[in-house]
Amino acid sequence: MDLKGKHIILGSNSPRRRELLKGLDIDFEVDTNNNFEERFGQEVPYGQVPRLMAQGKSHGFHRPLKENEILITADTMVILPATEDRPGEILGKPRDREDACRMLRDLSGRKHHVTTAVTLRDASREETFDVTTEVWFKELSNEEISYYVDTYKPFDKAGAYAIQEWIGHIGITRIEGSYFNVVGFPVQRVYEALKRFL
Repeated sequence: MDLKGKHIILGSNSPRRRELLKGLDIDFEVDTNNNFEERFGQEVPYGQVPRLMAQGKSHGFHRPLKENEILITADTMVILPATEDRPGEILGKPRDREDACRMLRDLSGRKHHVTTAVTLRDASREETFDVTTEVWFKELSNEEISYYVDTYKPFDKAGAYAIQEWIGHIGITRIEGSYFNVVGFPVQRVYEALKRFL
């Protein structure tokens, strides 16, 4: 991809996002120096939260952008949709082992949504979009959940799992939408958005 003199900055510490952006064959630097506080009010509909977080991370960047720079920020959330007997819930990063096991028990045998919002911003323009993928888990046994949490320690992952790890291999029965979005970065949409900024 010809960047036409533009300098790309990825405002994310996620090794998965770095790997996926690298897959577009572009040069970029990682700069996560940011003063944004990731929190939101209870009145915010959970489907809008990833956009607010991606935009907040972009505007919380520690310095003004230069004319030739494009900043990319993102936020991925695992969302359990509401059912007749329980409200919808955002599953963030688990606090500890017990919380990770609870999240996986909640995901077991159910469909959930993975939404990633991405903000691209340069000195004069800004674009935010989000991508949602639907994911189905089989019924997970307590032994499978314990093995995954104890072996892979998914404490830095929203929803306490990574689709590309063991739990995804044995547990995910179906997805509708972008696989890479579930990994954490909808690279095809990022590529299309980047082209509009060049």
